[in-house]
Amino acid sequence: MKGKTCIVTGATSGIGRSTAIALARGGAELGLVCRDPARAEATMRAIRDETGSTAVEVFLGDLASQAAIRHVADAILARYPRIHLLVNNAGIVNLQRQTTEDGIESVFAVNHLAYFLLTHLLLERLRESAPSRVVNVGSDAHKFVKGINFDDIGFGEAYKSMRVYGHSKLANLLFTFELARRLDGSGVTANCVHPGAVATGLGKNNGTIATLLIRTLAPFFRTPDKGAATTLYVATSPALENVTGCYFANRRETRSSAASHDRDAAQRLWDLSANLTGLDQPGHGAHA
Repeated sequence: MKGKTCIVTGATSGIGRSTAIALARGGAELGLVCRDPARAEATMRAIRDETGSTAVEVFLGDLASQAAIRHVADAILARYPRIHLLVNNAGIVNLQRQTTEDGIESVFAVNHLAYFLLTHLLLERLRESAPSRVVNVGSDAHKFVKGINFDDIGFGEAYKSMRVYGHSKLANLLFTFELARRLDGSGVTANCVHPGAVATGLGKNNGTIATLLIRTLAPFFRTPDKGAATTLYVATSPALENVTGCYFANRRETRSSAASHDRDAAQRLWDLSANLTGLDQPGHGAHA
């Protein structure tokens, strides 16, 4: 990865942190998108200490905020003349329904719309830097749902935590496959990965009971390093330089649900996402 510039979101813990460390160890120049300043600083120091790399910078922004995502994207574009890899990794799970400052249900906003918006804001730079890659961290939890809930995208009527999470992960796949179709021939690939059941900080924002449950189950989960293995494989393997529009688990291409291959739903989700992020407004075109 020497000479490559890589952007990783959600890099302060779990899979994102392991991914960032491995990329730095491979010689990449790293931009870390993080929400918490103290944890971001600690992560940057840890990466530098563990890898000896000084080419690590932090870009602070809460991915629940579209204004923050735009600010982060502007800072990244100002800093890096080339971007060769974008790993959309940050994600949340909420036991109770919450909304963002933009008035959007939080899990959908962070797990899907943040991927969609940040990717679009960096897309021209990725094109200019081709060959380049977009890797979206999804989950087999997408199989929890049979389709996108277009009639109530924010689950205002019937909020069930894992259904909402699975819904956002289905959105990741539909976005990835549609992005790959639109970028065909551009030199930019787009793929989605399932890291497996990993002991990370995901869900610890839900209070004491959730945290205790996660700790209890942690011994049965794979480590963040093992969870990051598929992300790193898809992000760096020379064998996948021209592979796009695929879903990977355990470092192998695998089949996602039938719902994730619904092209009409992918197009409809794309248009809705462009509307919700303002990318369908003049001067903010959402077409890849």
